[in-house]
Amino acid sequence: MKIKKNILDTTFFHAALTTMPIMFGYVSGGIAFGLLLTSKGIPWIFAPIMSFFVYAGSMQFIAIQFFLSNTNLITIAIVTILINCRHMLYGLSLLEKFNLTGKFKPYMIFTLTDETYALLTTLKEINKVNKSKFYIYISSLNHFYWVFGTILGAILGNTIKFNTKGLDFTLTALFLVILIEQIRSYKTRLPLWIGATCAIGSIALIGKENMLLPSIIMSILFLMIFKKRVIQNEHN
Repeated sequence: MKIKKNILDTTFFHAALTTMPIMFGYVSGGIAFGLLLTSKGIPWIFAPIMSFFVYAGSMQFIAIQFFLSNTNLITIAIVTILINCRHMLYGLSLLEKFNLTGKFKPYMIFTLTDETYALLTTLKEINKVNKSKFYIYISSLNHFYWVFGTILGAILGNTIKFNTKGLDFTLTALFLVILIEQIRSYKTRLPLWIGATCAIGSIALIGKENMLLPSIIMSILFLMIFKKRVIQNEHN
């Protein structure tokens, strides 16, 4: 007796395959976060709670220092906005895709990370796949990988002592790998040079502590100016 796969199974299968590289990065990054958090004497239960309700990657690593120094809530809020404000800018390019997800749109916005954005903006069209469910599965799977990794790391850190030096670089390493893959997938290098120039220019003008938001804004402006050239170079 043959069992025919329905579209939901096919869609989930493709989403799982698509997010496989993120799974390895997020689980290992989550483990690093869980280990680092428990090594500072913070109760392990904070790891899954933060990962499920905050889900902010690098901000969660920074938050560990906030906990230890008893930083006030206003400072935490300002730093969080400055670090994650990039999502408000590049998330605009995904509104059309998010609109397809209906009532899940708020969840899609909440679970938008750098890595999820990289996947959603470089996806190839797949036949026999429900697009809205495909996007939802990608976001929810990535969310699950991160939460699972932090739970595993917190449990391990609560039972075994580890040397946690350098663990906070895990997410940076993952993002660099994704960046390299994106560069390889495009013919034109103009967006790369625009981003690099804006980043270096921002560091030179205002310092590395405050360079993120200005460099993103400048990159978007220059990409809008050179949009036609980028499209032409990509199709040549």
